[in-house]
Amino acid sequence: MIEDMSEALMNAVEEMKRADHLLYVSLKYTRTVEVLLSIVQRLINAYDWVWEGLLVDAKEKGKIDDIPPAPRMRVEKIRELYSENEKLMSYLDFYLLLRAINRGSVSRKNEYRRHVTLTSGLPDGRRVDITIDIIGEYFHRTQAFLDLVKQIAYDEKND
Repeated sequence: MIEDMSEALMNAVEEMKRADHLLYVSLKYTRTVEVLLSIVQRLINAYDWVWEGLLVDAKEKGKIDDIPPAPRMRVEKIRELYSENEKLMSYLDFYLLLRAINRGSVSRKNEYRRHVTLTSGLPDGRRVDITIDIIGEYFHRTQAFLDLVKQIAYDEKND
């Protein structure tokens, strides 16, 4: 359990550094689905840290009594607390997509080549293809999420 929002953001930034290395170094040289999956997992970890930080912050402010242990329950609590913030809600949906990709059945295509593709079967029957370019977009979207949360934390701190 973390102490406060700043610790959560610091941990999320560390996860993003690891994802950055996987994206720009490891993937460049190996081009495997395993590296793509590792990047997805690092992005999920960054989101997990931030969600926990937001919940710890809400508990300190007396908005909630306890922090749910399971990710799905945390998502619902975040939805309750920040329902007015549409951007945050879209990132919450993106987080759920990443989790579904990570848990889905995986197939591989063009490993060791520029167009390596991870195809994940989602629980609703859809299939998601992730290439080097798409994982790069996911990485940058997660960076934008961290920037948004830093702004939210800064605004709440100054209120």
